[in-house]
Amino acid sequence: MPHGAEAWSMLAALLVTGAIYARGWRILARRTPLRFGEGRLAAFLGGLGVIAFALASPLDALAGRRLSAHMTQHQLLMMLAPPLLWLGAPVAPMLLGLPRALRRPVAAGLASRVGRTTADVIAHPAFGWISFAVAFWAWHTPRLYELALRSHAWHHLEHACFFATAMLFWRPVILAWPARSPWPRWTMIPYLLLADLQNTVLAAILTFADRVIYPVYATIPRAGAIAAHDDQSVAGVIMWVPGSLVFLFAAVWLAMESMNARGGAQVASLCPGETSTGRAAS
Repeated sequence: MPHGAEAWSMLAALLVTGAIYARGWRILARRTPLRFGEGRLAAFLGGLGVIAFALASPLDALAGRRLSAHMTQHQLLMMLAPPLLWLGAPVAPMLLGLPRALRRPVAAGLASRVGRTTADVIAHPAFGWISFAVAFWAWHTPRLYELALRSHAWHHLEHACFFATAMLFWRPVILAWPARSPWPRWTMIPYLLLADLQNTVLAAILTFADRVIYPVYATIPRAGAIAAHDDQSVAGVIMWVPGSLVFLFAAVWLAMESMNARGGAQVASLCPGETSTGRAAS
């Protein structure tokens, strides 16, 4: 399939996904406006927009000739799009947005024993972290990375693995309604910091390596005057700085959330009468 046709197919799929979400969101916004405000819609559509920019814009063509552009793609698919999509709390809107003929069998499948068991496994934080790390390291080995550069099918599989495992990784961090986690909320802080550590290790390898790790970039026509080794260093910095900032921002946000929750609990324990009165009044 020509690259242009692939881009249009991708855009069409994203538009259909956005339409299904928006249809379900409108229903929920009428029923529970405090839970499904306009911010939810903006976040989800923003996540779809990030995917469109990563995979259906000139960035995708440039990624085949510059490692820094390819790394930007990966950062968008793993570090930006998934958190935005989860901030949209997409489970209920996507289900309600489906046509009724599809909604019932999908809901029945999710509610079945097999569906619940599968969901419990893949939604577990340990599964999300491990799958994210395995995909991250496996696809950045020279053999698989260069295979993805030479084959459209393997390239699509690479992006699908990055995006799917990132969705699993970010789910317990965002924990959007109606998600639940078997781990305490505070555990997401070391969860993020450990992910940042392994991201930093690979970024440092790319940034400070004394040779071109992916030789194919040294043989293909260059996009611009930058040398392959310098482009690799830029790619390492792109992975290192923006990637670490996302992990650290999320960890700080969770720390503040934990402190606020602890402060609220202490106030409730010190002033139980006033708290219960205030709740009754509200």
